[in-house]
Amino acid sequence: SADAFIAQVKLYHPVAKQSNILVEKAAAQLLASKGGFDPALTFDASRKTFDGTNYYFYTNPELKIPTTFGVDIKAGLESNGGKYLNSEITSGNTSYLGIEVPLAKGLLIDKRRAALQQAKIFANQSEQERLQVMNNLLFDAYTAYWQWAGSYQLYAVYTKYLQLSSERFRLVNIAYNNGDRAAMDTLEALTQVQNFEMLQADAILKINDASLELSNFLWQPNDSALQLPKQYVPDTVQFAVTLSPQPLEQLVLQSSAENPLLRSYSYKLDALNVERRLKFQSLLPVLNAKANLLNKDYYVLKGVDAAFIQNNYKWGIDFKLSLFLREGRGDYRAAKLKIEETNYALFAKRRETENKIRSYYNEVIQYQKQLQITQNIFNNYTALLKQEELKFRNGESSL
Repeated sequence: SADAFIAQVKLYHPVAKQSNILVEKAAAQLLASKGGFDPALTFDASRKTFDGTNYYFYTNPELKIPTTFGVDIKAGLESNGGKYLNSEITSGNTSYLGIEVPLAKGLLIDKRRAALQQAKIFANQSEQERLQVMNNLLFDAYTAYWQWAGSYQLYAVYTKYLQLSSERFRLVNIAYNNGDRAAMDTLEALTQVQNFEMLQADAILKINDASLELSNFLWQPNDSALQLPKQYVPDTVQFAVTLSPQPLEQLVLQSSAENPLLRSYSYKLDALNVERRLKFQSLLPVLNAKANLLNKDYYVLKGVDAAFIQNNYKWGIDFKLSLFLREGRGDYRAAKLKIEETNYALFAKRRETENKIRSYYNEVIQYQKQLQITQNIFNNYTALLKQEELKFRNGESSL
């Protein structure tokens, strides 16, 4: 059945497995982006002894904890000493607890936070890309299945025609032998048989081609290709099922909201907006503040009160301003142009998708009309045949 075939495609086809890797890669990238906020433990130590003199020794283990709101928290210990220790460095054992915070550039967003936000967006986008790949795969798989089923159905019809024409040829031949039919009638009946033999042979060729096309989608759990067994036949029961499509405008609205390709564009725009916000930071000056609370020994919070804080601290400011801001203005403008470019692509793709839906919808409606007309013609021919058979039984027809 079509459902069993599609289920096997979803499970074992290499493209289906490849689409899952897209999601796994995005998850790996998200994990890597979170690594920018991992706490870091550093250790810095140096010592100099020369000619029996201890010039200096310096030991500084430090723990730094980045946060997702831009503030870095750090704590550390220092053990310093020596005869020629730098006068700026405190001798003995000390400890500190402090923060580093950007006050201008990097306050609202920086490279680490932008990378994390974009990784989250790409994780959602990868799911839409997976759905898009699967949609294309399953569309081709369904097409191959129904081409195979249609070829099989056509072969069955021509086989039936061949049986009927062969029976007719036999009856005409008997009538000719009895002197009731001309020899030309047997030639006409034989020609009809040969015509259906040719059509049946063509149908067999189409079945073989369709079977090979269908086999392209058949794979086994061990990633080896599977050839469609000759004894397998399609489920043609669904040919008799008529599906009523949803209203056209409902399909268009549903596609606009759920189509993976269009949603992928939306996620791409979200990622570009994050990039635009990051590039805007290039227009701001660098203004970073650092402040540490200092204490003796290794108990940084021991005896801390207002008076202690006023007399035991270390702070500093870094400031930098580009006078022309040409790099920042260029990067920011490029980011805005990327968004504009992607918006135009989204508008075009949405319009293309809507028109494709309308085209398919109109095609379905026309096919349904043709099927209804053909069904009416068939019903009329059936009624004529019954009347002719009735006349034949009454001896009034040459059928």
